[in-house]
Amino acid sequence: MVNFALKYRPKTLDEIIGQRHILGANAVLQKLIETEKLSHTFFSGPPGCGKTTLARVIASQLQRPFYEMNATSLKVEDLRKIFKEYNNALQKPLIFIDEVHRLSKNQQEVLLPFMENNAALIIGASTENPYYSLTAAMRSRSHLYELEAISQEEMSAYLTHIMTLENIIAEEDAQAYLVFSSGGDVRAMLNLLESAHAIEETITLKTLKQIRPHAMQAGSSDSESHYELTSAMIKSIRGSDIDASVYYLARLIEGGEPAEFIARRLAILASEDIGNANPPALNLASSTLNIVKHIGYPEARISLSQLVVYLASSPKSNAAYKAINAAQKAIQEGEIHPIPSHIKTHAKDYLYPHDFGGWVKQSYLSKPLHFYATQQIGFEKTLYTWHEKIISSDSLL
Repeated sequence: MVNFALKYRPKTLDEIIGQRHILGANAVLQKLIETEKLSHTFFSGPPGCGKTTLARVIASQLQRPFYEMNATSLKVEDLRKIFKEYNNALQKPLIFIDEVHRLSKNQQEVLLPFMENNAALIIGASTENPYYSLTAAMRSRSHLYELEAISQEEMSAYLTHIMTLENIIAEEDAQAYLVFSSGGDVRAMLNLLESAHAIEETITLKTLKQIRPHAMQAGSSDSESHYELTSAMIKSIRGSDIDASVYYLARLIEGGEPAEFIARRLAILASEDIGNANPPALNLASSTLNIVKHIGYPEARISLSQLVVYLASSPKSNAAYKAINAAQKAIQEGEIHPIPSHIKTHAKDYLYPHDFGGWVKQSYLSKPLHFYATQQIGFEKTLYTWHEKIISSDSLL
């Protein structure tokens, strides 16, 4: 039996599901493809959102030979063979590299001269943002596009289309589960559909849950999306309601929300809503994020619960969050001032604070600016006291 995901893989740009922010009549990526001006490109996005499919469609549209590789098993010798084969060819190949964030520095250095000479069109894909794993030289020669998880509406419409083509019948609640339990992953949805169809003529929710007991990512119904549940958890923590915070955490876990996603959101909260009122909160959030990457469920739920209870119990301050927002807004509105000459590199009239007992009065801005306002909550009060003692020193310019 032909695999549904392969059988119905889109073959043209118009057939690709979702990604209307980069594909469509007036979208930038589509224009670059259609005008054959596409440069080396890297796609990031969740599993099953169409990264590989898009690369295949691009190769077909541009009529380029297509080579698919994975960074974890890619051999430099294989790359060199491909480049040599097309050395004098008029049509250069498209080399697609999956898990591009795993490219070693050596592999990237081998690719660079061929990217520079356009000996091939390089397209990479990753479920992680590859920006920081790529060298500056690679980034300067390419563009990065983020693909989004397919929406539930798009998933539902596509499921109906495939079921019609395959003459498959599924109960209404089974269709809903096929969609939301796949978390925006079209491939996962089709694989589940195919497996259930092999078992029974009319697909039931009971059978689907026997095959896939828990939702993969979204963990939500249409009425309460994982975004709403995540928002409820964050607001409960911000409001210091421990029980509500743990409840929404449990809802997310039971719905199949990835532990890493939850930990990332909690790490953001640790800085945005707690900040220097309790600095160790960010350390615990960072540790938790690292832990859940390695242990996963079911044990990861314990670390997440510990973190949620700690964050909900912590004093709250958004002073650091407000400070950076104010500073960025000022810059965006034209507050661009020269760096004072005495703090520039190798300035001879710079006063080294350590030579003056730890602090000396001197200006660090060419124009007085004020962004940070301490709320003196929790440890922020200690920081405020420290800072006031420092700047009230007798050391003068």
